Amino acid sequence: MTNADSAVSPISQRPRAALKALVAFTPLAGSLLFPLAVPLLMTRVGIGAGVLAAVLIGSLWFTAMLRTSEMPGHS
Repeated sequence: MTNADSAVSPISQRPRAALKALVAFTPLAGSLLFPLAVPLLMTRVGIGAGVLAAVLIGSLWFTAMLRTSEMPGHS
């Protein structure tokens, strides 16, 4: 353990833990939400609603995946 590691308090590690949970949850959420929501909207509301949901969910999912991505060697 270095001096820099010992200077970090457990309270300041909470946002890092929350971010790691978000990073782990993002692919799971998109891969479950997309195939469930789009066909349900297409059958109950209409094809247009399903296509709109596919575009919105896909765009939001893609953006969330890019924002929460972790690159090796970058902090």
